[in-house]
Formats: sequence, structure tokens, C-alpha cells
Amino acid sequence: MTKQLGFYLDAEACNGCAVCLVACKDKYDNPVGVNFRKVIHHTMGSWEQDAASPGFMVPQISAYSLSIACNHCVTPVCLEACPVAAISKRDDGRVLIDPEVCVGCRLCQCCPYDAPQFNEALGVMTMCDGCVDLEGTGEEQACVAACPQRALEFGDIEELRAKHGDAVLGGVEPLADPAITQPSLLVTPHRHSTVLTGRTNAVE
Repeated sequence: MTKQLGFYLDAEACNGCAVCLVACKDKYDNPVGVNFRKVIHHTMGSWEQDAASPGFMVPQISAYSLSIACNHCVTPVCLEACPVAAISKRDDGRVLIDPEVCVGCRLCQCCPYDAPQFNEALGVMTMCDGCVDLEGTGEEQACVAACPQRALEFGDIEELRAKHGDAVLGGVEPLADPAITQPSLLVTPHRHSTVLTGRTNAVE
């Protein structure tokens, strides 16, 4: 593998509008229920006793959104699970499904990010390919181009890491433990998020 392509997400900038999801769905003309990209709305917090007013409870809550697609993982469990070798990892790091080989068994749905999607009309699994058809055109991926907050980027992970030094590699709640698949996803955590290394970002 010559390089590893992947996504970058600025969780501080993402407002959960789902324009990225719609743009992706429109480009691939996916049917109802098939979404290569999804937007997770994560909430957390609790009610606490108000020290200034005994007997009263005050909310200590927060929320943020994460836009997630196939993370083109370094060790994709979907590839390992496929019994007919319909899933491959290219030299550029993209993880792709060959519809001519796929038998629609759905075993690749073991993916902790729910990336492989079964297209009932086609009878095969489908998922984000990083807009591989735009390769060499200079155009941005559909989701990246559509984001009004400019919260998404796609490119070489090492270049994205150098550009966004505060980003973490895939480990932000409520996403899966990055050790499972080594996702090619860099995230600048929201200020209220918990990074899955045990470090909690400061709450403002």
C-alpha cells in the first residue's frame, strides 16, 4: 500500500445538518434505507443538585454530531468476514466492494461503523468508495463539497494529520474502539467529547 486515504471530521464545526448524507445519497441514487454516510447525534450529561438553591436540580448536558461513512480501515473486519473475497483494499487505502463478486450474504455487516449497506434491489452490499470515480479530476467528494461548515475533508491520512495536529485517529465516543479496525478517520473532537484513550476534553 503506497498511502492511506481517509476522512477528516471537525466535530466542533459539524452542526448535524446532514447535507453530506443527502449529497452522497443523491450522487449514488441510493434507495430508502441505504445510506453510505450517516450523522450521529450524541448527547450526554446529567441532572445535578443546585448548590445555591437546595432542592433544585440543574441540567449539566451537552451534545454534538459526527458525520461518518466507511473509514477505509487499515484492518477492515468487513474484508476478513467476506467469504467470496468481494471486498478488497487498494494500494491507496480505499476499501471497495466488487458488486460482480458479492453474493449479498451480509456477513460484512459486522463492521462496527455500519458502513456496508445491503441494496435489496441490486441484491448486493454497497458502501462509500471515497468517490473513486472523481480520482484525478480535482473535484472533492460529494459529502466534502456539500458540507456548509467545511467540516469534512478527504485525502492522505498523514497529510491530514500534519494539517490538523489536534485531531485524534477515530477514537471519539460514541464510535467503536479504534483498536478494532484502525479506522482511517481523523477527528478534531468536540469540546464536550470523550476521546477513547481515557482522556476527556475540558468542558467549557
